Amino acid sequence: MPYVNVPNDLSKIKTKVAFNLTKRQLVCFGGAALVGVPSYLLARSALGNTAALFLMLGIMLPAFLLAMYEKDGLPLEKVVKNIIRARYLRPGVRPYQTGNIYAPFTGQAGKEAVNGKPKKQAKE
Repeated sequence: MPYVNVPNDLSKIKTKVAFNLTKRQLVCFGGAALVGVPSYLLARSALGNTAALFLMLGIMLPAFLLAMYEKDGLPLEKVVKNIIRARYLRPGVRPYQTGNIYAPFTGQAGKEAVNGKPKKQAKE
């Protein structure tokens, strides 16, 4: 009896459209070809074959990265967005603070400093 390997997580399987590529990959590769090939053909006469080839490679590489790179199921633009958020947009140190909802009942309401941080109470 023949056996077929079935992946454990079926959500990671992506629908292939043509040439065993997903729609995202086809769009990115097509866009890279539409921009890269004319740039090579136009730059070849001025720069020479090698320099024009490297120019085309530099122009097409971001599209290839967008098409192929994935980390933990997230595409490149979401990974970069998360890195920018974590490193630059959010504060580095986030102290743990809670608001005491029972303060009005215990008589501790209004014992906060001017800057909004609670005052340290002396040990009894």
